[in-house]
Formats: sequence, structure tokens, C-alpha cells
Amino acid sequence: MKKKILWYAFILTITNAPNIKAQYTKADSTYKRWYLGSTVFLLGNLAPTNPPDFAQLNIGYRLSGKDVLILEPKTWKYAWPNGIHPFFNNSYGKPEEKFPGYVREFGLSVAYQHFLHKGLYTELNVMPTLQKFMNDEGDKIGNGFQVFNTYRVGYHIKLFKDRFFLQPSLAITHRAYHTKLPDGFKQLDDKWPKFIIGEPGFHFGFNL
Repeated sequence: MKKKILWYAFILTITNAPNIKAQYTKADSTYKRWYLGSTVFLLGNLAPTNPPDFAQLNIGYRLSGKDVLILEPKTWKYAWPNGIHPFFNNSYGKPEEKFPGYVREFGLSVAYQHFLHKGLYTELNVMPTLQKFMNDEGDKIGNGFQVFNTYRVGYHIKLFKDRFFLQPSLAITHRAYHTKLPDGFKQLDDKWPKFIIGEPGFHFGFNL
């Protein structure tokens, strides 16, 4: 399901490539400071098995034509360690790597984007999260806290006279800090790295 979402996003990007334009300037009549958005990975909630119950809202404010500050409240659940690449590592989804339950997280990202040339941008995203560890019966067995960073490179694509935009990207994700996981969770999580390289992203937004 996740690989299909990536292909759909890639095709949509390619078919709209002629609409790529430069970053924003105050002289541009379409320049808008605020936007709302999210990610196409919301479609993962349609998965027939292990849906993430994922929700995310991006609230962006353009400090200038090249600098953007973003808040991203989000929540989701997962049953496999964060160190397994969810798209390109076959261990993700295997029963032997599954937690004895799942983790429900509530996070608030603070992100800063800087445009380098035309639509090309870099982003630093820092997300503290509260964690609830649940067993297979749905009972809470513990709480936790995590700081999850994302280092992203992407491209901003304006569409429909800049009422709407897409941002395909690639990222390195980094679990910079987390509290001790419960038994059963910790043993599986310790097998995997704190970094994932090459995690795809595909955000969209509506300028206000």
C-alpha cells in the first residue's frame, strides 16, 4: 500500500513538472504568508491491515520568500521499530519484528524551511512526542517520550495559480532521544539504528 502511494505521488509530480516556479517574493501577486496542508501518507489509513490511524495538519507561515516556519500537530500508531525503513526494508511488517502490542504517539513538530534555488529547499524538523505503549489486548503498559528529528531536502511545486502546492522530498530521520521502552519493545527496538536514510515525503498545501 505504501509503495503504491509513492508511485501515485511520483506520477502526479512528473505530470505537473511544467508548473514548477521560483520561490516566493513579495512582488509576486500570488504571495501568501499562511498556508494549511498535510501529507499524502494520510492514505495509509486505508490499508486493510495495521492502519496507522494517522492524522497531521501543517500550519505554515512564510517569514520571507525564502524562509518558512511550520507547526505540525500529528498522531499515529505503529507496531514495528522506527529504525526499520517502512518502504524499502522487507523486515517491516514481518511478524518476528512486531512489537508485543503497539505504540501510540502524539507529536508537535516545529520545522524551518529555507529555499536555496527556485523551488529547492532544505528543512529541519524537530518533533517531541508523547508515547503510550499498548499490549496486544489494547491495555496501556507504559508511557514514554521521544525527540524525533527529520533532515529534509525537497522541491516546492506551485499549482492552480499558486492556490495549491506539492512538496516531494527525501529525508534522513533521527531518533535523537527517547526514554526506556517496556520489555518486549526494547529488545526489538535495540536491533535497529537510530537513523533512516532516504525516507520519502510528499506534502501538499493550500495557500490562504
